[in-house]
Amino acid sequence: MTRIVATYGQILAAAMGKTLLLALYGLFFACIIGMVVGIMSVLKNRFCRAFAAVFVNLIRGVPMIVLAYFIFFGVPYLWNTILGIGGLTLSALQAGSICLALNCGAYMAEIIRAGIESVDIGQMEAARSLGMPYWRSMYRVVLPQAIRTMIPSIINQFIITLKDTSILSVIGFPELVNTAKNVVAATFMSFQTWAIVGAMYLIVILLLQRAAKVLERRLRYGA
Repeated sequence: MTRIVATYGQILAAAMGKTLLLALYGLFFACIIGMVVGIMSVLKNRFCRAFAAVFVNLIRGVPMIVLAYFIFFGVPYLWNTILGIGGLTLSALQAGSICLALNCGAYMAEIIRAGIESVDIGQMEAARSLGMPYWRSMYRVVLPQAIRTMIPSIINQFIITLKDTSILSVIGFPELVNTAKNVVAATFMSFQTWAIVGAMYLIVILLLQRAAKVLERRLRYGA
């Protein structure tokens, strides 16, 4: 195990950095998708609610590995061959970020919907009675209160997304699991390599869980 750390430690650490970068990209765009779809799901407009429901159920109903293959191989084939437009290529980072953003975004939409619905409806009614338009009432009154309840769930979703990056080794992205496979192939030291990888994941996730608890406690005191 010491030999693996000495020889491949920097490579594994760099792969962990790429894993975190991919998870951050995915979570950033997932927050945008989740915010839009989550708000759509609480609107009175039937089309918006139907679109949000279809998106969430469709993405959550497809295994992430299938989604990754579809985006990496299927979308360029559809664009270049079937539609005949041509010129579209997706790198493993781009396809992985899109895959994580869509998958995480579907769950984020449910977190945001639940957060908005947890705010007393009287808050929105009071803001509207003061003459504030709907979107300003949502932005200035409802969302700030909802975010307090969302933050722990959002951080928990980031942890899940971080672990889900391991699935993207199937499309060749050089994240931690993919890199560990190469180390195992070079050293034939499977147990030691995967023990090190497991410890790396565990350390990062424990730090994130600790940060989530600290943030939740500060938000509770701030409330």
